[in-house]
Amino acid sequence: LFFHALGLRLLQGYGQTESAPVVSCNMPHRVKMHTVGPPFPGVELRIAEDGEILIKGELVMNGYWNNPEATAEALKDGWLHTGDIGRLDEDGYLQITDRKKDIIVNSGGDNLSPQRVEGYLSMQPEIGQAMVYGDKRPHLVALIVPDGEFLKTWAEETGKPADLAAMRDDPGLRGAIEKAIDRVNKELSGIERVRRFVLAEELFSVDNEMMTPTLKIRRHVIREKYGPALEALY
Repeated sequence: LFFHALGLRLLQGYGQTESAPVVSCNMPHRVKMHTVGPPFPGVELRIAEDGEILIKGELVMNGYWNNPEATAEALKDGWLHTGDIGRLDEDGYLQITDRKKDIIVNSGGDNLSPQRVEGYLSMQPEIGQAMVYGDKRPHLVALIVPDGEFLKTWAEETGKPADLAAMRDDPGLRGAIEKAIDRVNKELSGIERVRRFVLAEELFSVDNEMMTPTLKIRRHVIREKYGPALEALY
């Protein structure tokens, strides 16, 4: 939206190195910004029962060099198993929702997309970053990083330091975050709702290895540090 407002046309697409590499892309005459467009001609694309995106066509690799095990895992019955979770809308446009390895399966056997919930949380002005947690658990909990500008304004209004590590247990700050989560929960299904949360001590960043260079959160690193605090919420 930002670049569109500047008059710069960017067309979002999707692909992998294993698929040579572009599979789909939005069309100049019809852009759907929440999608990565329809598959290109000659590309077969389907969604597996578990939501994984499968690709077939001449663009798909023959296999990984000298790695038959990885090849057998990625290519099954001629279909490339991308490891991405997605859906096709009514116009055949592809929407990416998550990575298969990140999907949370709760204690009731329901599959949940953490990125979907985290996206809703991070859209709130009070919340800068979020990671939800709840694999094999009855409900979701979350690790929340308050938005920097919100924290600064809140500190000025309350006369308290804008120090996340020092203020993470402050009732007023927690109350503001709780209201933001309550707003999000109204937009989510029952199994997606965040029941409890804990505030992080610092931002997720590349420097502290909680984010990749492409700014994706490293869930395993974050769980190593905050796992006990998240488990204590149950």
